[in-house]
Amino acid sequence: MERLIKVVFSVSFVFYLVALVILLFLGSRSLLWSDLSLMEYVKSSSNFLPFKTISTYITAMFDGSMNRDIPIKNLFGNFILFLPMGIYLPYFAKRINKVRTFTFSMMILLLVIEVIQVVTRLGSLDIDDFILNMVGALIGFSIWKANVVQKLVGTEKQRKKRLA
Repeated sequence: MERLIKVVFSVSFVFYLVALVILLFLGSRSLLWSDLSLMEYVKSSSNFLPFKTISTYITAMFDGSMNRDIPIKNLFGNFILFLPMGIYLPYFAKRINKVRTFTFSMMILLLVIEVIQVVTRLGSLDIDDFILNMVGALIGFSIWKANVVQKLVGTEKQRKKRLA
């Protein structure tokens, strides 16, 4: 059973990574800004003010100034996008099994992704995306740490207790 769980986790992780790369870097983005210098592009496509984008989307949802699909996809999409990473990362990287280590690792990973998106001009650098991705990942990590999940995947501690 443990071998089956490992295979399922491994295969699903590969599919998740492929979907993540497609959504983050290969989605439907146009090169409208190709004539701008990198610094001009960074200035025009970056948000360093926390909750600016989030509040704009929430306001737009309630006042109808924007098609509701746009804020819902952006807010919940960014939130859900990294929730699985909160489960996969500690499963495959045993050293990232404490909240502090996980949080630091995710912060680095998300920062690298945001920078790659803006440098390649395949997205923007938005602190709100970072916040939503981080919250999603931390919720995923909380799910991972739940006793039910730990029993399901048969962690090392569980196996050692059974052998003792």
